[in-house]
Amino acid sequence: MPSTSPRKQLRALAEARRGVIVPGAFNALSARVIADTGFEAIYVTGAGVTNMWFGMPDQGFMGLAEIADHTARIRDAVDLPLIVDADTGFGNALNVVHTVRTLERAGADCIQFEDQVAPKRCGHFSGKEVISTEEAVSKIKAAVDTRRDADLMILARTDACATHGFEAAIERAQKMAEAGADVLFVEAVTRPEEVRALPQRLAKPQLMNMVIGGKTPIFGADELASSGFAFVLYANAALQGALAGMSRVLTVLRDTKRVDEDPTLVAPFAERQRLVGKPEWDALEQRYR
Repeated sequence: MPSTSPRKQLRALAEARRGVIVPGAFNALSARVIADTGFEAIYVTGAGVTNMWFGMPDQGFMGLAEIADHTARIRDAVDLPLIVDADTGFGNALNVVHTVRTLERAGADCIQFEDQVAPKRCGHFSGKEVISTEEAVSKIKAAVDTRRDADLMILARTDACATHGFEAAIERAQKMAEAGADVLFVEAVTRPEEVRALPQRLAKPQLMNMVIGGKTPIFGADELASSGFAFVLYANAALQGALAGMSRVLTVLRDTKRVDEDPTLVAPFAERQRLVGKPEWDALEQRYR
């Protein structure tokens, strides 16, 4: 296990600016799979939690209690640094204060706040609106002032590119940086040249969101690293893969009336038990018997 805390690890990754891929987890088991696959950090995805927990679209239905509960469960399941999606902070600057206290206690290593009007919606949906720059900056200031651990990072996301244009989004992100944000996230940039320009225009470490089927062109992580991005987010790749896998196996079950232990179709029984830590629980049972 690394000798430094997950928060210090995440700060070091941000400063290295080497395009670290951060997959999204929608529950504790998906976080275990991400860690087991060898990734260095995890994103606790609000869209994923909303989709998988409620079966609803990413349009502001998730609340603080749900994301805090998932964060705590994922924190118990893995040791990797956690970037937690806190949407708009669930209200005004005072709600942001409560959100930071709650998610810091739950085990977040970085908390993301965005500048959409509530109820928010997925950054790659149409119809977004953003709050004023002044209010967005005040919410970031509230988050920075509230954290108890100086190593807890605040990630500021702006959705202004879709509503006000690229230059306005740059200006807003810069003001969020001046308010104390540790990492910046300009969401739903649609032109390749603008994606490449972001690290040259903004001094703070940045995250770029690769949404499969979204508005931003897909880049390889190596190219984004060479441009200077710190993090490359794949918030719902695991979720989309899980949906495809569930559909495949259930189609086979429907059509053939059986499913055998085919590793190309289902995870073997033993692999499932390994991922949920059954050998460790068996050892613990023997210890206390």
